[in-house]
Amino acid sequence: MVEVFVGIGSNVEREKNIRGGLQALAAKFGKLSLSPVYQCQAYGFDGDDFFNLVASFTTFKEIEQISTEIKQIEFDFGRSRGEEKFSPRTLDIDLLLYGDIVDQDYDVPRQDVSGYAFVIKPMVDMVPDLTHPQTGKTMQQIWDEFNGDKLSLKQITFELA
Repeated sequence: MVEVFVGIGSNVEREKNIRGGLQALAAKFGKLSLSPVYQCQAYGFDGDDFFNLVASFTTFKEIEQISTEIKQIEFDFGRSRGEEKFSPRTLDIDLLLYGDIVDQDYDVPRQDVSGYAFVIKPMVDMVPDLTHPQTGKTMQQIWDEFNGDKLSLKQITFELA
């Protein structure tokens, strides 16, 4: 079995889409562990704030199958391909880590794990001592050394039910 981490975000009908996305992920992959939910400003465009969190699960599924199923969940929630990179999202699910595998074809580990506060901080909340498969640094070390915008990230109360 491998432990998988995914980043989840939405800035369109945030509560509805995140709840639905989590239900769909659980239906496909089983029990999820969840970070707290954070609110942050849209990055790269003017738009409503995002809600972001990280979920993890263990699975026997291969990386290709996980990637395909995640994309299908996004489509089921109104995502379409060909959107601008930085634009509003009904549901965005990114494969962050697939165990300690480094796979450029699937962009794993995703650079977001060390590049964005809205991914790093939820990872620290869940697994501060987990080491990044490429850098060897723990999530806590990555957060401590992060020079980006930490101030606009606000933990919020988010009821899953």
